[in-house]
Amino acid sequence: MSKSDNFQRMASSKLVAVIRAPSGEVLADVAEALLAGGIDVMEVTFTVPKAERVLEQVADRLGDRVLLGAGTILDAATARVAMLAGAEFVVSPGTSLDVIQTCRRYDKLVMPGALTPTEVIQAWEAGADAIKVFPADAVGGAKYLKSLRAPLPQVRLMPTGGVNLETAAGFLQAGAWALGVGASLVEADAVERRDFARIESLARQFVTIARDG
Repeated sequence: MSKSDNFQRMASSKLVAVIRAPSGEVLADVAEALLAGGIDVMEVTFTVPKAERVLEQVADRLGDRVLLGAGTILDAATARVAMLAGAEFVVSPGTSLDVIQTCRRYDKLVMPGALTPTEVIQAWEAGADAIKVFPADAVGGAKYLKSLRAPLPQVRLMPTGGVNLETAAGFLQAGAWALGVGASLVEADAVERRDFARIESLARQFVTIARDG
């Protein structure tokens, strides 16, 4: 699919599942559970050992049924590795101009991290497709996001960090373009126990919130 198609898919979903674990052994199964629960946009963070292999496994198993990305990308070289492994979008906790340029060079979506208005503006002007507001719960959660959007209505914001079943609706009402959802969706305990039914159930609950939001 084209970059514009992927953009529309992410915008329609409003949810990006952040898949993180100490081991990548079962993460393809986690991705399948997320898809069963209705979430088809997901990122594998590069804090996962051999994350590129996990990307390849998920891409091979689920194909075009999911929009797959890579998270915690800190440099251009890692961004390129992620793309070769199947990532269609790249997310970072901070803003690296090299990462943004690399993603634009290869026509991939890029969502760098920022928190302050100055950081958000700099990332947007550098060519970000959306801004990962991180950590979104550090300075007021949804209230902060609403305040940030007031002078910057043209900027697409994706709060991440502190997004859970209790806060998700508030972030959407505050104007979030999409939500990055990690530990409250892909629970560490559920992954450890291989309780994929739990992850699927949580996914369904988040999808309901996103649909109603």
